[in-house]
Amino acid sequence: MALHKTKDVTGGDTGTDVFTTALSGRVLPKYRMPEEHSPSEAVYALLRNELLLDGNAAQNLATFCTTWSDDGVHRLMNECLDKNMVDKDEYPQTAEIEARCVNILAHLWHAPAEDGPATGCSTTGSSEAAMLGGLALKWRWRARRRAQGLPADRPNLVCGPVQVCWEKFARYFDVELRQIPLEEDATGLRPHQLAEYVDENTIGVVAILGVTYTCDYEPVADIAAALDAIQQEHGWDVPIHVDGASGGLVAPFLHPDVVWDFALPRVASINTSGHKYGLAPLGVGWVVWRTADLLPPELVFDVDYLGGDMPTFALNFSRPGGEAIAQYYLFLRLGRSGYRSVHQSCADTARFLAGEIAAMGPFTLLYDGQGALPAVSYRLTDPAAAGFTLYDLSDRLRMRGWQVPAYPLPARRDDTVIQRVLIRHGVTLDQIALLAEDMRRALDHLRAAPPTQPPTAPRSGFHH
Repeated sequence: MALHKTKDVTGGDTGTDVFTTALSGRVLPKYRMPEEHSPSEAVYALLRNELLLDGNAAQNLATFCTTWSDDGVHRLMNECLDKNMVDKDEYPQTAEIEARCVNILAHLWHAPAEDGPATGCSTTGSSEAAMLGGLALKWRWRARRRAQGLPADRPNLVCGPVQVCWEKFARYFDVELRQIPLEEDATGLRPHQLAEYVDENTIGVVAILGVTYTCDYEPVADIAAALDAIQQEHGWDVPIHVDGASGGLVAPFLHPDVVWDFALPRVASINTSGHKYGLAPLGVGWVVWRTADLLPPELVFDVDYLGGDMPTFALNFSRPGGEAIAQYYLFLRLGRSGYRSVHQSCADTARFLAGEIAAMGPFTLLYDGQGALPAVSYRLTDPAAAGFTLYDLSDRLRMRGWQVPAYPLPARRDDTVIQRVLIRHGVTLDQIALLAEDMRRALDHLRAAPPTQPPTAPRSGFHH
């Protein structure tokens, strides 16, 4: 019998009805591989039904990641399933397209013109890209210290409220993470705080263009000026790595007057997520260095792989090439004007939502969607008088399918719980108007029937 044929549970041929196959007549194996094969149509249908239990990605307002892609992206991804990004000898055009993206980003971020291509690479996401930037900072600092005959065993990295990838970097690569607490009413690192934390062992300062918690930009130019003053006083030349996971592909289009990138000589490297506001599908990040000499050659491996000698700098090895190709497709299809139009539409929707939330009564806006990422963040103005928490509100919204995270701010402001709504490509004004209506209904319910025991810990998960 041909493999595409199906049988019902009694062994009879059912033609094309996948729900009368032997596999569909029992609970799917969970911990052991089945002995027999099953028709592909049946396995696909049964798994698809299980996946319906996941949240609707279009209503996931917690994630920065792309949840909508056009047909061109889908077709290219399908055609690139067999392309291994690491095998540049076998797939030289995929490698060429990756290099084109690096050069496009370097130009977008005002890297100084040099002879030859820009220095950078694609990664599986901005977390890996950030770690590669951090490794380059550590290696360069250690080389300087050793050249001066000074100890190089106590490196530290200074930052404000960062994404957990930087905590991973510090732990995995034996670097002290000096995370500066938030000041009252601050939404990120403030430049005057650096003097207390930077010293001769500081490998670099991480500035965040789009703080995970609040969505605001940290003032990179002012941070650079503060480090200039520290160098003048102490002689410590501390570079900046800009974590532009979210804002690196927003600011060039919506905020061209904000100075944050390689236009500042102190910025040594920048990472971004192609799969966030770069609009590419999940699985691609980018890291770019200001100049080639800022990437220590000791970190780049020349690998003899499948008959070809190739350089590689990554934390993993084999990975798909389709995401980088999809990124190039988007750069070509949208251009600067297209990215500007998409992000401006998202920003306009965020400002609409900010106005709706401000008019609801119990909230104070922390960020209204203007000047940084297309997003809104807010807190309860008087949590004690509200009779409910933002965790309760998250749970009520979840009943309508909305995923709106509630979480505390970082250290020294961790008594403040906020909610954050991200507006991405594909999240429409009409959709956000429906969210606002559901928020008002949820507030009416919580006021009429306040929870008897308000939760003290998140019940609606937020993953940093």
